[in-house]
Amino acid sequence: MAVMRTVSILGATGSVGTSTLDLIDRNRDAFEVVALTAHSDVKGLADAARRTRARFAAIGDAALGAALAEALAGTGIETGAGEGALIEAAARDADWTMAAIVGCAGLKPVMAALKRGATVALANKESLVSAGDLMTLAARTHGATLLPVDSEHNAIFQCLDRDRLDKVRRIILTASGGPFRTWSPAEMAGVTPERAVKHPNWSMGAKISIDSATMMNKGLELIEAHHLFPVGHERIDILVHPQSVIHSMVEYVDGSTLAQLGTPDMRTPIAHALAWPQRMAAPAERLDLARIGSLSFEAPDPVRFPALALARAAVEAGGARPAILNAANEQAVAAFLGRRIAFLDIAAIVAKVLDSYDPSSPTSLDEVFAIDAEARRLATAMMEEKAA
Repeated sequence: MAVMRTVSILGATGSVGTSTLDLIDRNRDAFEVVALTAHSDVKGLADAARRTRARFAAIGDAALGAALAEALAGTGIETGAGEGALIEAAARDADWTMAAIVGCAGLKPVMAALKRGATVALANKESLVSAGDLMTLAARTHGATLLPVDSEHNAIFQCLDRDRLDKVRRIILTASGGPFRTWSPAEMAGVTPERAVKHPNWSMGAKISIDSATMMNKGLELIEAHHLFPVGHERIDILVHPQSVIHSMVEYVDGSTLAQLGTPDMRTPIAHALAWPQRMAAPAERLDLARIGSLSFEAPDPVRFPALALARAAVEAGGARPAILNAANEQAVAAFLGRRIAFLDIAAIVAKVLDSYDPSSPTSLDEVFAIDAEARRLATAMMEEKAA
């Protein structure tokens, strides 16, 4: 890339943020860092801001503002704290913004970046799962570009002919199947949090590892794909591929199927988004198909993984249903990690919340937050009632 690109990273100390910084560190002459944010990791944020000579650093926890200012005293780097500072970081003028703040805390910053008409690399699931209609409308209205960073959606982005969507027969989201792909429901009933977070292929945080184990992550990715790639949710399928080599595929009406392959390293899709529409080198392990030998595929089992059906029903219904699904799932996963419910209770709680709560479609982020809060309240109440 001949022209230096200005970038901001929202969620700079998480796994996606640190992977993005790793790529920037390897290409210092190509990128200028405008803003970095973190939730509570003052040291990690300050270190990254000094290393990249960022102009602005913001910490989400307002109580840590003084600590961040002290850590960056004398550097000339501006600092801020609290939700307003995160939004300010997203609103600052940058060519490219990585949206990697975890949870609904990322919704307002993502919206601020979209309203600038920026290129936004999206790693925040909630933006499209809980507020997909609002986010895609903002992107269209303000001329922003959404680039998917999740490995599956980035793979689709690379394979999809967006000018000829009518020639797409289907989009195929691949799934590893998680650690319990071959387990029976009886075996899964006794799963511990320690066992559930051990993903066979990817190194991920606890929450997303549990979502992989229940296959809710693939359901959430289905909802994201519906918003990113407007071919109709009925033309988006899920296929289990245990090796995680093919990250997703696009099948066309002439019988051709295009696939994106690579080793399981998030720096590959991040590098694609960071350099787009060009390409840049990334340090991921090279793919050796001869060593891998064979690739296998199977249909997902809806009996053992009911989360898939819940997500499919939510995207078909639209409106508030995906936000309810996401919020209830987050509460249930947290309860499982805290040993307050069993593994199989996660999907059961989500289903129960969906059955008991059906508000109107949200027309603003404030309404999304209200729906999210009520779904969490209901899920918590149901789990407490179950434990009583």
